[in-house]
Amino acid sequence: MAAYQNLFMFVAGFTLIALASKQIGQLFTRFKLPLISGFLFAGIIAGPFIFDFISVEATKRLRFVDELSLAFIAFVAGSELYLKELRSRFKSIKLVSIGIVISTFMLGSLTVFALADFMPFTRGLPVASRIAIAILAGAILVARSPSSAVAIIKELRAKGPFTQTVMGVTVVMDVLVIILFSVNSSIADALLTGLQFNLTFIILLFVELTAAVAGGYVVGKILQRILSSRINHTVKIGGILLTGYAVFAVFAGIRHFTHDRLPFEVFVEPLLVCMIGSFWLINRTDFRDEFLKILHEVGPLIYIAFFTLTGASLTLDILADIWPITLLLVAVRLGGIFIGSFTGGVLAGDPMTYNKVSWMAYITQAGVGLGLAKEVGGTFPAWGPAFATLMISIIVVNQVVGPAFFKGALVWLKEARPRAKKSEPDQIHSAIIFGADSQSLALARQLRAHNWEVKVAYRQTGEIKNVASSYFDVQPMPGFSLNELQAFGVGEAGAVVTMLSDEDNYRICELAYEHFGTDNLVVRLNDLANYDRFRELGAFTVRPSTAIISLLDHFVRAPSSVSLLLGMEENHDIIDLEVRNPNLAGMAVRDLHLPSDALILSVRRAGHIIITHGYTDLQIGDWVTVVGSLDSLEALELRFDEHLPSSRTTYPLRRDLALEKDAAG
Repeated sequence: MAAYQNLFMFVAGFTLIALASKQIGQLFTRFKLPLISGFLFAGIIAGPFIFDFISVEATKRLRFVDELSLAFIAFVAGSELYLKELRSRFKSIKLVSIGIVISTFMLGSLTVFALADFMPFTRGLPVASRIAIAILAGAILVARSPSSAVAIIKELRAKGPFTQTVMGVTVVMDVLVIILFSVNSSIADALLTGLQFNLTFIILLFVELTAAVAGGYVVGKILQRILSSRINHTVKIGGILLTGYAVFAVFAGIRHFTHDRLPFEVFVEPLLVCMIGSFWLINRTDFRDEFLKILHEVGPLIYIAFFTLTGASLTLDILADIWPITLLLVAVRLGGIFIGSFTGGVLAGDPMTYNKVSWMAYITQAGVGLGLAKEVGGTFPAWGPAFATLMISIIVVNQVVGPAFFKGALVWLKEARPRAKKSEPDQIHSAIIFGADSQSLALARQLRAHNWEVKVAYRQTGEIKNVASSYFDVQPMPGFSLNELQAFGVGEAGAVVTMLSDEDNYRICELAYEHFGTDNLVVRLNDLANYDRFRELGAFTVRPSTAIISLLDHFVRAPSSVSLLLGMEENHDIIDLEVRNPNLAGMAVRDLHLPSDALILSVRRAGHIIITHGYTDLQIGDWVTVVGSLDSLEALELRFDEHLPSSRTTYPLRRDLALEKDAAG
């Protein structure tokens, strides 16, 4: 009973530290540092070498957190190898991946073996042990970070053959590194236990790999059964995590049993088993989307716990002695990546411009590499923790410098298409609507009633037949080229609304995003299959067929809020205001002293919605959603934007009944 009480105390204390680690990770991102660096830092300062909130005993008792996290990381690695998405650039992906794996593994292993006399944890070990450590290190140095690559590609909206190859290589390499690590683990185990390299060893290695494949198939079937069952979503998540943990428990039991009862030890790599199970599920069943959704939901919690505990497990005294070796191995790894990627690209016939910079795309490391390092640390207690410290320090350096190199390569090859910086907005809100049907014109009248400057563009003469308006400009537009959009004033518009075909809508939104940095893109969506394309541009999509149902639903459940949102309440409205007044930067909402009839509902910052409370700080560039009386909203508009002098002539912030009747008609 006392043992369970101690375990509960360890788990409770670690949970509190993990919550703090989450906040520290978010703080690191503000300084353009990787999120996991913040988690690792939190674990370091909470670990036994600084504050000792997480003792050495606690890291050992919390080993189950590592095993559960490692299984999850293996599931993620297997889920990324979706064969249908790799076919277009398979030749380049195959040759570049093989080149990087061979060159990085060989250079890394030879360097670690050569440096054995200079590392405290390998000094004095026999040659066999040094070889075992060297080949394990070489395998870990091969690992990549698919999550980091995906984040950078999404940030820059990168597209092109180079980007496709990078993503394929990144995914394939994480699979190859687990396979390579599994084989090397068996070889290392044989070297450390004195098993002879003969026919018996070859047979044993074949049995272990066969067992891993069979176990992976069983795990895949179990995952399929869990996902196909009609049980609660949370229960499914628990079942998937427990399945991964059970893999580690079962094969650890097999290893101990064979070690105690047989003249040899059967070592089946649990990471490989979990990865094969995930790979089978993704490629052979219809549950890919649901499985990926669960991995995406659970990932943040798993990574916080895993990386925080990893930071606490670092032996800082060893790290202080080996930091020059860390930097040397980082350089050796870069050399191996360059040789492998260049050679593989040349053999695949890729353009030389790609081959010269492709090494810059494969530097980052994260989940799988850290997972393998932690597994070595737990499997070989004599020298494993010090080994893990060296590998983790290398991974952290690569994770910090890698994203900048990858971004540079994408920009150099002109496959990056980031959002343009928005020019200074006009003093009066302005919008451009593409399309001149009845809905477009009704929207233009509504916006004009709210004091927006509105232009309507039409392509067909028939679109504008029998339409006349004195409230906004209606102009023909023959095409949607960049020059035509620029001449039409899209670069100065605060909002662009597209109400044409989905292809025309996407063309307009893409140019507005990439060349003008338009803040507000609104699309009338015709085909739901195109939703993801517009979402990547940050566009707001409205599908008329479902919008009316949603509106009626909200009228039934929350009539007051909907009528207020739609401006149907007399003398009240909801508007978005951009914080441009430097005097408000850093000010808490509670200190704004808002009018009694005005309320801030939310803040949109860097694409994220923040539900405000009194202590929410404002920042320049925030978009603040405010509800209140028209007079109060007009006063706040002046206060939030230093460029709007209080003496300027403004349109009254009210509804014009004549315009409303016109729009309704």
